[in-house]
Amino acid sequence: MAATIKDVALRARVSIASVSRALNGTGTVTSKTRERVLRAAQQLRYTPHQAARSLITRRTRTIGVLLPDIHGEYFSELIRGIDKTARELGLHLLVTSSHGDSAEARLALESMNGRVDGVLIMSPHVDDQLVSGALSTALPAVHMNMAAIAGDSPAFVTDHFGGACALVRHFVSLGYRRIAHITGPEGNWDAEERLRGYKAVLPRFALWPELIVRGDFSEESGYHAGRHLLTLASRPDAVFAANDMMAIGCLYAFTEAGMRVPDDVAIGGFDDIPISRYVTPALTTVRAQTTELGRQALGALAQAIASPGTGKGQRHVLDTQLVLRDSSHRTPVREPGKP
Repeated sequence: MAATIKDVALRARVSIASVSRALNGTGTVTSKTRERVLRAAQQLRYTPHQAARSLITRRTRTIGVLLPDIHGEYFSELIRGIDKTARELGLHLLVTSSHGDSAEARLALESMNGRVDGVLIMSPHVDDQLVSGALSTALPAVHMNMAAIAGDSPAFVTDHFGGACALVRHFVSLGYRRIAHITGPEGNWDAEERLRGYKAVLPRFALWPELIVRGDFSEESGYHAGRHLLTLASRPDAVFAANDMMAIGCLYAFTEAGMRVPDDVAIGGFDDIPISRYVTPALTTVRAQTTELGRQALGALAQAIASPGTGKGQRHVLDTQLVLRDSSHRTPVREPGKP
């Protein structure tokens, strides 16, 4: 039979309460007692019952994660950063998505009350009213890539605006003038900030009027946007897609039609997902530190759980980096460290 806490107490010659305090890190025990308890637990191969431990500590060791979607490389990279940090801290994840619907977001958040120790939230459908109505006020939360919310939760965001400006300025520096933009979905803060960056740069250089085509962050929408651009009498000579997946879809549409990238038209994306360097030509993009975003957000949430009020109201902005590859250069680009 599996060893019990009583067996550990008998082996360590201490009370059951002392074993509980030593294993859970609650209350006060001497270092000598803690060492004796841990040694006894190891000898007996004792594993604390998680449900019983939760009743004592009121902790589930589980983190809730609400995302707008869980499909695609961007969310895979984000979850990778969250999961790596969670494993380092001995935490488990409960991941769900809002499926593009505020009602679904509310239900998902409500279901986490009592089941998780804190929540990471990334959703364009969540605002102050929804959060306050769905979550217990005692449950710590951290926001990721969301418009500023008036609450006190820490927030981590990517510099979408700055990254978009840098990419459009890069096109201008190479002599491109007819620059089109494929947007993300309406109401999405990331997409709106990237669109704002595109619009901010064009007037400074008296460029061709804005050419904006609506997308939804999917490869398919990028493909259809590319097909639409091909029908125009005056085609763009460069395209800034609001994420890499749409840029790849657009690249396929142009290649399918016999267009040469970048000789006939340049393409740039945003996020720097892993596949972006392996398409042909390799994709110029904006690196968004997606994995790091997840890592830092989970770390901040763990601190807020351990010390309530930590990071209250703080908003952290992660820098972006322009990554130059062959889809915007008529002369092939050699990346640092690449042969």
